Amino acid sequence: MLKTASDTDILFRRLHRSTGLSVADLEGLETLPVRIREFGRNETISREGDRVAHCLLVLDGFVMRFQDTRDGKRQILSFYVPGDIPDLQTLHLPTMDHSVASITPARLAMIPHAAIWDLCERNPLLARALWRETLIDASIARTWVRCVGRLSAHARVAHILCELYTRLDAVGLAEEPIPMPITQSEFGDAMGLSVVQVNRTLRDLREAGLITVQKRQMRLHDLARLQQVADFNPLYLHLDPAER
Repeated sequence: MLKTASDTDILFRRLHRSTGLSVADLEGLETLPVRIREFGRNETISREGDRVAHCLLVLDGFVMRFQDTRDGKRQILSFYVPGDIPDLQTLHLPTMDHSVASITPARLAMIPHAAIWDLCERNPLLARALWRETLIDASIARTWVRCVGRLSAHARVAHILCELYTRLDAVGLAEEPIPMPITQSEFGDAMGLSVVQVNRTLRDLREAGLITVQKRQMRLHDLARLQQVADFNPLYLHLDPAER
């Protein structure tokens, strides 16, 4: 089962913020049998083509989903922060059609599919909450397509920063300095930009007085203006429980 109160709390906070469900509504989460694993920086967790029998819960660290082209170029499809479950779709699609890797040293809980299915049968509210999380993941993917296809370089980078801040805030991890360990190369692989473009954009955002990114940490100086640059509307993150 989840070993510590903080392990359980990170998942409760994420689901409560998204669904409004109480600890009582989410009864049983703390009893899930899990195997805790620790990964180093840039370590592959699961590969495209793997058939998996568990879901991953991010307890600490940052994780990414990605695909490689035939000639070895990487496209990052999404970032994940503590409280996220990057692969709930494997409950129905157990063969991985993408890869998952750590960005930073990370601690993950591996939860057997069978245990999740059993708990969902006993707790329909939890089943709905997890289904909602899968739909939110798809909503984020749709928004990233719009960002890559239609936004400027400045707006793309600003949009990722706004998104990560909002998602970290949802689980109480956005106190400044905000963890921002994503490299310029990873920003580029996520948003279809070169490292030079990412570097120039971060410099411009800093000189405009919007952010400071230093030593894998970020300080927000003007969130409203950063959101304006990013054309950022948090609706797609569906963090309002009233939507249930």
